[in-house]
Amino acid sequence: MTAPTGAVGQPHTRLEGREKVTGTARYAVEYPVDGVVYAWPVQASVVRAGITRLDADEALATPGVLAVLWYANAPRLHAESDVDLFLLQRPEVHFRGQVVALVVAETLETAREAAGRVRLDYDTLPHSTVLTETHPGLYRPGHVNPAYPTDTFVGDFEAGFEAAEVRVDHTYRTPAYHNNPMEPHAATAQWRDGELVLHDSNQGSTPVVGTLAALFDVPPGSVRVISRHVGGGFGSKGTPRCQSVLAAMAARAVDRPVRLALTRQQQFSLVGYRTPTIQRIRLGADADGRLAAIAHDAISQTSTTTEFAEQTAVYTRGMYAAPHRRTSHRITRLDVPTPSWMRAPGECPGSFALESAMDELAVACGVDPVELRIRNDAVVDPEDGRPYSSRNLVACLREGARRFGWADRDPTVGADRRGRWLHGSGVAGSSYPARAGASSASAQANPDGTYLVRTNAADIGTGARTALWQVAVDALGAPADRVRVQIGDSRLPWAPVAGGSTGMASWSWAVVKACRELRERLGDRTPTEEVRVEANTTPETGALTADPSYARYAFGAHFVQVRVDVDSGEIRVGRMLGVFGVGRVVNPTTTRSQLIGGMTMGISMALHEEGLLDPRFGDWVNHDLATYHITSNADVERIEAHWVEEDDPHLGPLGIKGVGEIGIVGSAAAVTNAVYHATGVRVRELPVRLDKLLAGVTALAG
Repeated sequence: MTAPTGAVGQPHTRLEGREKVTGTARYAVEYPVDGVVYAWPVQASVVRAGITRLDADEALATPGVLAVLWYANAPRLHAESDVDLFLLQRPEVHFRGQVVALVVAETLETAREAAGRVRLDYDTLPHSTVLTETHPGLYRPGHVNPAYPTDTFVGDFEAGFEAAEVRVDHTYRTPAYHNNPMEPHAATAQWRDGELVLHDSNQGSTPVVGTLAALFDVPPGSVRVISRHVGGGFGSKGTPRCQSVLAAMAARAVDRPVRLALTRQQQFSLVGYRTPTIQRIRLGADADGRLAAIAHDAISQTSTTTEFAEQTAVYTRGMYAAPHRRTSHRITRLDVPTPSWMRAPGECPGSFALESAMDELAVACGVDPVELRIRNDAVVDPEDGRPYSSRNLVACLREGARRFGWADRDPTVGADRRGRWLHGSGVAGSSYPARAGASSASAQANPDGTYLVRTNAADIGTGARTALWQVAVDALGAPADRVRVQIGDSRLPWAPVAGGSTGMASWSWAVVKACRELRERLGDRTPTEEVRVEANTTPETGALTADPSYARYAFGAHFVQVRVDVDSGEIRVGRMLGVFGVGRVVNPTTTRSQLIGGMTMGISMALHEEGLLDPRFGDWVNHDLATYHITSNADVERIEAHWVEEDDPHLGPLGIKGVGEIGIVGSAAAVTNAVYHATGVRVRELPVRLDKLLAGVTALAG
């Protein structure tokens, strides 16, 4: 374990890489536990109903079954702050797939078999499961996630739009998307003398501790959550989920350690998803493409149990300059599972609509799409007038265009045909907030000259463990092989979740502070006994959040080349290139991995992913990876991620902005804009399926 002098900024492979490729890295249901038993959820087969009868006799008669828990006999929960986690407490069914019972058995196979033998009767009720722009239940939420104003107004949009020489007015639609991390939501729970120990798959165990302590009415100090390795989350593990509650409940009921891992099919109903959206974009500009008016009106859905208001139009508030602007959000409560966080919530679907509309404006004005975005770059935040701490959108557009060879692009739609393939290229901008939250960390010096740095950060496959080690090496000024880092255990100093592209910015700030304080205490001496310093950044991050002086964002640009078969409509992405301004890069290896991961998800969003809901049953028809299609290696022929040098002094001590989300923002629009350039077919409702292209492609091909 060595790194060059000045570890931050240097490429480095993951510290735990060998453990992962050899299978010795343990995940939530892989820790050896004596006497462990297994739980299997029973899910509602109706959309909206009251349970009138549950017959568990046949299930309980199955050899090896220990218990069947349901609302009449399950351990009582407390502190009903989250209805979706207040499980097995009441007879109401709010959506198809809701957990209505839990079978606990000696083996996984027995639990699954017995779950199929539980019989339920329901008193069904009328239901509504389909989002439309005319749904009678549409309303204005008090705010949108996480705490943005619902609607914003600057200038006079209607007058500005009406007076514009060129107007674009279109509606864009995105379907439901499902997170589908590689490791399912899983937990192993055991109670020891009134204390709960939980190995859990999450994006941060600190909030899981608080939630479980409240639900089971125990002190937070009596709950320990361990998550040393997590196999992905994409937002779905950013808040506590049902597997943690159910495993702990079952373990308390049978007084044995319990394992529960949701199946791929169960995850589609139980761990959240990205809401479908309906977005109307109106742009008014002069003949040269300079914007005078922007409106973004977004509609999405939530459940009847919990309000989740996706911040879809927030992307438009700070992306391009225009004196007259308006954004709005409306949601409706449906009898469906609660939507939740998914990579770049709000910005991801919102950018598809705005960046598609910007491309349509470029065509209408006869202006190059890259040049159009440069002409409409904002010097200050378009809504509140604050200067940006740094804004390198134009630099990313220009550097991306240079690397991509954009200058050689023929702007004529459908002009580049090579054999049976129509070729086209597209561009889109990208932006994501740069934030940091309070965190804590400890740094310890040992008599043998080694150091131990600890914080309850979460590495969900991002390489966070390695990046934090690099930060610690530099902050301590120590040889790299003398520094160890521990993460992923709630007994370590508290830390926020890995989410919102805030993880590294938050955790590294605390690590730097602790390491610097340790160095100051030690001076040049090696201690004769352990010396430990613990620091938290609540004052510093609180001051940053409260500081109104600057708007803080990362920016980027996507360039995509596609080819479309004139006979079948088959689409291939031949090249995707992204350039980003993301502050200081701690580890180029893991940064590139994060960026191209987001970009690949953008391809998936544009061409493959689509949650299909059957309105009769209120359930997802394609609820596995055989039918819910995602981009695979074969779909990504050439993908490149680059970044511009960016030194932003108005962030934390390292100038980190976060890279987990910006790669997906705008990427789907870059793909669909390229498809339009190749075929002349503008797809405003994702995904781009063959049937949406064939008529237009056939006409273009003659």
